[in-house]
Amino acid sequence: MSDERALALRAAEILYDKKALDIIALDVSHLTVITDYMVICTGRNAQQVHALCDEVEDTLAEEGVLLRKKEGQNDGRWAILDYGTLLVHIFHPEERNYYRLERLWDEGTNRLELPFIVPDEEKPFLP
Repeated sequence: MSDERALALRAAEILYDKKALDIIALDVSHLTVITDYMVICTGRNAQQVHALCDEVEDTLAEEGVLLRKKEGQNDGRWAILDYGTLLVHIFHPEERNYYRLERLWDEGTNRLELPFIVPDEEKPFLP
């Protein structure tokens, strides 16, 4: 597994642990020169979008991965964290539905499997 792929999976795992919704990770290296991987997710509201951004940035910084650039976090509607070979897009639900980035970048064969996500039917029932 490449370091870039591992970074994309790590960012997705951080988002999952902070309860982000609809997380997808894509290998776009053959589609664009902008980046190699994209992770796209949704926060429930503007406050969670902020929290997800902070968590990814802080955790990856602690692990020695420094952020190149950050855009959009102030509004809490769509934030982008640029790590060079990885772009992390964190959307408010309305913006995710409007822009539908996965429609542009997901060609059906380039999604990364996220092994830490348990399908709903396998999750234990908690009363």
